[in-house]
Amino acid sequence: MGDEPQSKVRFTVKTWAGEVEHEGFLLHPIKEGYVTLKLENGYNISFKEDAIVKKIVLESKTISNSEQKNISQNSNLPQITIIHTGGTIASKVDYTTGAVIARLEPDELLEANPELAKQACISVIKLGNMWSDDMRPQHWNSIISACEDAFNSGSVGVVICHGTDSMHFSSSAIAFAWSGNGGVPPGRIAFTGSQRSSDRGSSDSSENLLAAVHWAAYGPKVNGDIGDSTVVVMHETTEDGVCGVFSGVGVRKMHTSKRDAFKPINSNQLAKIIIEREKLNIEFEANWSASNRPINNKPTLFNCDLKFNHIVSNAHLQPEIIDFLNQQNYAGIIVHGTGLGHLPIEDPLNNAPENIEVSKAIENYINSGGVVLMVGQCINGPINMDVYSKGRMQQKLGILGHSSTTPPDTAAVKLHWALSQEGTDVEAMLSSNLCGENQPRLNY
Repeated sequence: MGDEPQSKVRFTVKTWAGEVEHEGFLLHPIKEGYVTLKLENGYNISFKEDAIVKKIVLESKTISNSEQKNISQNSNLPQITIIHTGGTIASKVDYTTGAVIARLEPDELLEANPELAKQACISVIKLGNMWSDDMRPQHWNSIISACEDAFNSGSVGVVICHGTDSMHFSSSAIAFAWSGNGGVPPGRIAFTGSQRSSDRGSSDSSENLLAAVHWAAYGPKVNGDIGDSTVVVMHETTEDGVCGVFSGVGVRKMHTSKRDAFKPINSNQLAKIIIEREKLNIEFEANWSASNRPINNKPTLFNCDLKFNHIVSNAHLQPEIIDFLNQQNYAGIIVHGTGLGHLPIEDPLNNAPENIEVSKAIENYINSGGVVLMVGQCINGPINMDVYSKGRMQQKLGILGHSSTTPPDTAAVKLHWALSQEGTDVEAMLSSNLCGENQPRLNY
């Protein structure tokens, strides 16, 4: 159309329902012959050039890299460190492409959310700008070390801005790092993210971040036994005004896009944070007991040389996959079993010999020193390999995980952490409740 991206324009467009006006920022078109706008509600719209009846340029802008404003802070407020890793909470629209990208700089978090400065005296550390899908154990270690530095510098709490897709893996990893050996971190650690980017009217980023900072600054002392060594703070419902505080080792993203995507798994919600304009209040779901755990000032790290793989119990599972993992010296296999924790290892009709081969492959892998951990495809509920004969056969093969109530993804992280600790009894660790992840009784 001859105008630069980021120009604000108003188009009158001819449609099947008559002429319609659209106002927004001009983006690079999705393809030749089209015009694309970023509307005020945050959504993009495209239409053919020959459908445009009238065009008015309202404002012409150039993409600016101007310096960020200095936000005044009160040093008398609790000192909080925000660790910035990227994700939707730290994203904004790229007016070159119209896409939402993870490139929000740390200072921009404070400029975009000035109300944070009324809750705490905040410093921001940028570890990177990455989507959570790209997170690996080495990134967990970077977050762990950044938390340690933050506490050593005097912060009473840490907020980790993280993409939501793998947030529960990272929150579990950091919880085991600080509390797997029986201690608690020196302060509160809250993970938060956003299901909707900040350029959308339905964004949940500001409230989630505000609530997480409030928890880090004013939440209770860490107990450690109830799964609060790390917490995840996200919208409790699809509405604004209330954020849930979930156990970092007992939560999972259960919807691709809803604002209340995070739900407790084999655990209860710990608390909620009520947001009424600039006033925030924490409401606990149960009495918060004091902790007898010592403060741990030196967290453990993950051995990034260890390799793990997830396999899913289903009609297509083949033994060659397990044989390959054995040949490649994988340290552990996490089996997502059906029902109470089962695999296809029997051939009652004598027409599925691959099931017997799966059993042999697992036995060979375990005999070679590998660890096989059973978790549940059902997500909620315990693993119980005593109910059916198949489960007892699996235990004889050496498959671990019986009676565990640890959420599946948390259990996978726990296995990696346990094998990273030299000289430990891995089976005993997996069956223990290290920091609230493996509750002895489910009360629902």
